[in-house]
Amino acid sequence: MAYDKELFRSILSQDSTSGKERELGLWLHEHLEAPEKELMEVGDGTLNLFLRWGTPRVVFCTHMDTVPPYIAPTYEGGIWRGRGTCDAKGQLISMYTACRQLEAAGCTGFGLLILAGEETGSWGAKAFSKTGFKAPYLIVGEPTESKMVSASKGTKSYDLTFRGTAFHSGYPQYGTSAIDLFNEFYNNLKATQFPVDSILGETTWNVGLLRSDNPQNILSPELTCRIYFRTTFASDALVEDFMAALVKRRHQAPGRARDFASGRLVSGKIVEGEKAAGVYEGAEPPVLTVTPRGGDTPAKYFTLPGFESAPVAFGSDAPHLSGFEHKAICGPGTIRVAHRDDEFITEADIDTAVSQYIQMYRKIQDISNQ
Repeated sequence: MAYDKELFRSILSQDSTSGKERELGLWLHEHLEAPEKELMEVGDGTLNLFLRWGTPRVVFCTHMDTVPPYIAPTYEGGIWRGRGTCDAKGQLISMYTACRQLEAAGCTGFGLLILAGEETGSWGAKAFSKTGFKAPYLIVGEPTESKMVSASKGTKSYDLTFRGTAFHSGYPQYGTSAIDLFNEFYNNLKATQFPVDSILGETTWNVGLLRSDNPQNILSPELTCRIYFRTTFASDALVEDFMAALVKRRHQAPGRARDFASGRLVSGKIVEGEKAAGVYEGAEPPVLTVTPRGGDTPAKYFTLPGFESAPVAFGSDAPHLSGFEHKAICGPGTIRVAHRDDEFITEADIDTAVSQYIQMYRKIQDISNQ
């Protein structure tokens, strides 16, 4: 049984951008075939879907939500293009096809778990973990070039608010630009060297949701952003310590403190409520507020003999799914085109993944029977 092209086209044709995936969950519940099908409310308006063939010892798992913007699918020359082809609807069709082939071969004891909200915080995975379901093996589908993941980086996310003092931009010496405060923080972080991990390599980070709505002729009184770290075994605790130190200094400017009277950066610190002589009467000391948003830690994953493996730098639902003794991550497609406008997956990738998922199930059965 080859994968169903029209089924895949229908799945890709539905806009399931994170927050909009409920309709796809309902559609999948109606159109996918399995002896048992269960829709589960996540709690934010989205749904998880769990298909079961007997009592699952092996659970295949992937997510139905995608990053924006929605891009309609096209197919030409054995290549599917469009949003979700690689991340992660290609994994969904591969896993579902593998399950149907296992069913046709008379196999049982497996399931397919399709989750919501992976791209925005693994909300579906967290909700599913609260059900108390347990099984020995979990195989999470992500674009890994059909390699089993040996280890993956952790994640740490923080909301930052930089508060300065608005003033006429012709007289910057009397105010404090929140943009300058952000630049100090940014340059300080760039200069910070976290240790290079022997397995996962360097620690990386990215700034997103950057916003400062000041007019061009007024110093910015506030800048907000989010910083997202991808941590390693060597750096995970150090990143938390680095950001915790900023929380303790929340009434100081990032890096060095600012002399408001001259506008120069000087050594020392600013105490809450303190003002330098000569500063404009309405000015306030600069403040950085750091709000942790959570994340997960770096982890090693279950691999099977005979399958190529490699570490990855991206996250998945796997850390947030409890109740599984052995967790694996593997799937078709490459992360190098995930989240891009030129996202694609090849038909050959899907066919290879279907074969691999079946082999994984059978290998796990062999291990369990030893």
